[in-house]
Amino acid sequence: MSDPSKAWDGEQVRKWLERRFEASRLDQAAADRRGYEAQDDYDKAAAEEWVCRALKSADCTNEQAAFAQRIKELIAQDEYKVTGIYDDTRFERNVRGHLRKLAKMTKANEGFEKTLRYQ
Repeated sequence: MSDPSKAWDGEQVRKWLERRFEASRLDQAAADRRGYEAQDDYDKAAAEEWVCRALKSADCTNEQAAFAQRIKELIAQDEYKVTGIYDDTRFERNVRGHLRKLAKMTKANEGFEKTLRYQ
């Protein structure tokens, strides 16, 4: 699934998810302050928060194959329940986009070391 020379690090994945979760919360607050023109940014940040919340405390982060399987299960969901967003369709599209990004990162076992707020 990944480069055998680089071992899967569940702790690093959880740290990355936690940092992205916090960054998405800050992005939502900033978009909320900007008002109507930032509704798309708000929904995008809310989608990232949803993905990180769904995955950060899961036991599957310890194993690469289990984490990849959990991401596939989330992608296959029909809808994602959340309140306070502006456009359900846009939110669901952003959730699936974030999940696909995570699936690629998981498959390659790359990108989890990047913990800066802006990526």
